[in-house]
Amino acid sequence: MKNDAQNDWPATEPTGCAVLLIHGFTGSPTAMEPWAQALARQGFKTSVPLLPGHGTRWQEMIGTNYGQWISATEQAFDQLARTHQTVFVAGLSMGGALALHLATRRNVAGVSLVNPGLVVDSPLAPYTPLLKHVVRSIAPISNDIAKSGVDEGAYPRTPIAAVAELHRLFAQARARLDLVTAPVQLFRSTVDNIVSDASVRELVAGLKPGTLTEHHMLLHSKHVATLDYDAQQIFDESGRFFSQLATGEQRQSLRQTGKHV
Repeated sequence: MKNDAQNDWPATEPTGCAVLLIHGFTGSPTAMEPWAQALARQGFKTSVPLLPGHGTRWQEMIGTNYGQWISATEQAFDQLARTHQTVFVAGLSMGGALALHLATRRNVAGVSLVNPGLVVDSPLAPYTPLLKHVVRSIAPISNDIAKSGVDEGAYPRTPIAAVAELHRLFAQARARLDLVTAPVQLFRSTVDNIVSDASVRELVAGLKPGTLTEHHMLLHSKHVATLDYDAQQIFDESGRFFSQLATGEQRQSLRQTGKHV
């Protein structure tokens, strides 16, 4: 009789490095695919999952809760971890909050963040669970890009119900920041019309000292910097960051097995 349980395990031991890339709120993998392609050229296996409620119609987000976004990232990470010894996570905007949350629940080797969101800046955010019954959607939160003619593939409307879930996700991610032990790399645009510096302040205050190991300023890009003028800087610096961490992990593994480094 065939044992189906065996299908949950790889045929060989996990090897190599992979990067899970997480897109932003109401966005799509479009904003992450150039980053993923650049990392793939550097030798990393990459995965860019489409988060629940995204990539179809904005109305699909109305019935989606933040726990589904968390679960989707965990499942995507677990799939990579089955076949890769070292897995990193990269996130843009809300994807940054999900990446940080994931780093508190999985063995993430390193985190790279681009304009991560941890605070919904609107003073109405706490009231969105009530407002969603009055106002169904608002203007889109998208395409904050300095480079002309670029489209991140986000929804044309933002559901209030989804903003309520975003607010809850950010609160949970902030509360768990001190549990992050993986090294964190931050890219921050000097002009960002979506995520304010309040999110960066929460990140710096919430992480344990020494966890935020790199902070790079993006001088020519807005919020969706992965599609903007400084994209190559993100691709190059994150690839270097991940490669250095992977080398360190390999050395530690060799020491633990008693082999020469």
